[in-house]
Amino acid sequence: MRIKIEKAEMSSFRRKKFLILVSVLFFIALIIFLNLRSRREKLIEVTVTKVERQNLTSIVSASGEVKPKKSINISAHAPGRIIKIGVEEGQWVNKGQFLLQLDPTQYEANAERDRAMIRSLKAELIKAEAKLKKDESFYYRQKKLFDEKLISSEQLETAKAEYDISYAQREAILYQIRQAEASLQITLDNLSKTVYTSPIDGIITSLKVEEGEIAVIGTMNNPGTVLMTIADLSVMQVEVEVDETDVVGIKTGQVAEVRIDAYPERIVKGEVAEIGSSALQKLSSTEESKNFKVIIILKDPPEGLKPGLSASADIITATKNNVLIIPISALVLKEPEEPQKGQKKQEEGVYKIIGNMVKFTPIKKGIMGEMMVEIIDGLEEGEEIVMGPYDSLRQLKDGKLIKRQQRKRTF
Repeated sequence: MRIKIEKAEMSSFRRKKFLILVSVLFFIALIIFLNLRSRREKLIEVTVTKVERQNLTSIVSASGEVKPKKSINISAHAPGRIIKIGVEEGQWVNKGQFLLQLDPTQYEANAERDRAMIRSLKAELIKAEAKLKKDESFYYRQKKLFDEKLISSEQLETAKAEYDISYAQREAILYQIRQAEASLQITLDNLSKTVYTSPIDGIITSLKVEEGEIAVIGTMNNPGTVLMTIADLSVMQVEVEVDETDVVGIKTGQVAEVRIDAYPERIVKGEVAEIGSSALQKLSSTEESKNFKVIIILKDPPEGLKPGLSASADIITATKNNVLIIPISALVLKEPEEPQKGQKKQEEGVYKIIGNMVKFTPIKKGIMGEMMVEIIDGLEEGEEIVMGPYDSLRQLKDGKLIKRQQRKRTF
């Protein structure tokens, strides 16, 4: 009986030993299988960064050119040949100073013609008034005789008709005199436009004509001749074109840093003075982003600054201290797996690193700097995220294994 019990215990021990051995072998096989599977999955090499807190400044960059705040184009207001130019390009002129003169011969002749016409009409008016006075007296005498029944009604009507004709002739001459006087006024106005004087104190920044050329006035389809340009260079500004997506954040009074190509080593401070209320018109009708004109007044510009110089401006639209930031290159757009009704087709976020895997995390942005963006919601300080390269970001999906490549700090 004892021998049977010992045999049973030996059999049970062997069975347990066998089961333990099988379990160990199964566990080893499972580990080998998982390792082989992970090795077969291609690791994506990514650059890693951390969510940090820093001061951030939002800047809108744009390019344009330097212009004077006050600039006047002197255009031809009357056609004629230029007979005298009294200034040179780059010359300083005072308000009221002589600039140039057109040939006044035709306008002087027209003025003399209108004056002669007026004198002639006034002579005719004297004759007409004398005749009117005579016919008026005759009419009233005839009316008195008719009242005394000494003449017929036909004789009275004839006298009345003569009086009315004389009155109408005098009125016609008066109207002709007014017309001739108006013509003379127009002629004298054109004659005055043959002499041009400076409307402001400034510098001749452009002189586009020479003596002997014909000045042409503008029409609806053809612009007139621009004779010269006078600018007041005491106040200079930069006109830049800002994209429609950025102009909404620009307000008057914001500070700007202006770089002028001709003065590469100097940064000129400026202030936003004017923002265009409508988009700039372009010659092409293709669907493109719209640009708006923004004017920046320069403070303490370089001496000798000239209009037309190329410039670029960084307009500071917002500044925040100690905010969560990440590189702009870490942002990705992803379509939601199960979009809800009314939900955006794409949501913006980052790939957060959990262990050796990534998970897409939607975020809410704040202001944007040149290379960094503020994070209002979705991330915590110290969390690791993928910031690139771009090709790697496109391949990432939730649960994807990655190979870390720590980013070198550049900010």
